[in-house]
Amino acid sequence: MANHASALKRARQDQKKRAQNRAQRSDMRTAVKKLQAAIAAGDKENAQALFKHAVSKIDRAGRKGLIHRNQASRRVSRLNAAVKALA
Repeated sequence: MANHASALKRARQDQKKRAQNRAQRSDMRTAVKKLQAAIAAGDKENAQALFKHAVSKIDRAGRKGLIHRNQASRRVSRLNAAVKALA
């Protein structure tokens, strides 16, 4: 356990940041799952709308360091290919 004031403060900050990271990762995963469900159902219009939302969440996670930038790019690329395959 932390013994110094600065270490106690850092522990508090880490708790807040962890909660933010978990929430952001959850939002990203939920957006991707909704998009994949729309793709599986063959709902082209809904998939295109959900794609924009999912890309936003993925790109933000990549910028923030929640996932690696290359992984974010790869995920977007694969989802885009799946959405285009519906057309």
